[in-house]
Amino acid sequence: MEKRSVAKNYAFLAIMLGSMILGAIVGWIFPVTEESAGATVLKPLGTVFINMMFCIVVPMVFASIAGAVANMESRKRAGKIMGTTVATFVITGAIAAVIMFVLMKVFPPVLTAWNEIPAEEMGEYASMSDMIVNFFTASDFVGLLTRRAMLPLIVFSLLFGFAVNLNGGKETLVGKFLDDLTNVMMKFVQIITYYAPIAFFGFFADLVATYGPQITESYGRALIVYYPLCFIYIFTAFPLFAWFGGGKGAVKVMFQHIVKPAVVSLGTCSSVATIPTNMEEAQATGISKDVSDMVLPLGATMHMDGSCFSCVLKIAFVFGVFGQKLSFSQLIPIVLVAVLSSVGMSGVPGGGYIGEYIICSIFFPEQMELAFPILVTIGNLVDPPATMINSAGDYVVSYIVSRFVDGKDWLQKALAAKN
Repeated sequence: MEKRSVAKNYAFLAIMLGSMILGAIVGWIFPVTEESAGATVLKPLGTVFINMMFCIVVPMVFASIAGAVANMESRKRAGKIMGTTVATFVITGAIAAVIMFVLMKVFPPVLTAWNEIPAEEMGEYASMSDMIVNFFTASDFVGLLTRRAMLPLIVFSLLFGFAVNLNGGKETLVGKFLDDLTNVMMKFVQIITYYAPIAFFGFFADLVATYGPQITESYGRALIVYYPLCFIYIFTAFPLFAWFGGGKGAVKVMFQHIVKPAVVSLGTCSSVATIPTNMEEAQATGISKDVSDMVLPLGATMHMDGSCFSCVLKIAFVFGVFGQKLSFSQLIPIVLVAVLSSVGMSGVPGGGYIGEYIICSIFFPEQMELAFPILVTIGNLVDPPATMINSAGDYVVSYIVSRFVDGKDWLQKALAAKN
């Protein structure tokens, strides 16, 4: 039965990858032109899927986090999971930023300064005080019922879970309801997943039809660095993280389960939409439910190794555009900005393009209107692999958290229990 299940899972992944490739081919054959919308007419096929995922994710995040805290025997364990999770996010984000900085020194994305740069309106963004408020809260309960308020939702869910825990925990009706609701939402995800191949066909047809010309022109050098780096990171850093967190056999298990969330995140370009898939794979791996229920939703808004990569790339790119040199004396501020803008602010509602604003205000205050559109363009072009690193990495981080919460041999115990 186990072998049959694995074969079925990989067959489905093959179908999804085939749909992505077919969609990319269609997008390349029918690009956007002045006379035609090309393959972008297929975009609604993907939008239906991602909208359904977004509908699921709010109740799933609430139920999983609140249920995990409510049903914990020890509030000390909940604090340990939270502390280890956030620390791991910051450390891995800093590592990613340093790697990209060194690579930018060796292979700068822009060799010759640009003479003419188009300006663009800055648009609306939240003030710093608004962002601090929005980091923790929404204006009312209804404001929590949207994926745009993920961090306030997580804070609310944590507090709600602690309240249930103080009121009796898993023996209460609310505690049992939260646990059952989480399981129901997982079944819901399984149903929607059957539509994924059609959705991915539409996603990639639209992506290539829209960005194909840009990918092959002036931004090509930056993408040549970024895309391979993301895949190299998956096959080097992720195995090291998995081995550190799970010990013997962890790398093999990690690669068996990471493919599906990587494909889903690459296709949807959304960490939030990948939460349900990550939870499925964490459960199949044997990761403790309270660990996955807290790490994965938090990771969708705070674990941003791919975004740290792109942040450093953006800074180096604009330095080259303005004819400035990247020096090692700038390493610490660049890494700090990458971690702050990617890990700390990525899920803040009202933030807008907060990462780009932070970069501009610190490094390019006098050329903000010129630098901003460049940063946004790069962000759009590298978004798919960045999201893949962010989302698939959430699953890998759960190995590290499990080590510190459940012991070094947690994976071996989980595998022994399955057998």
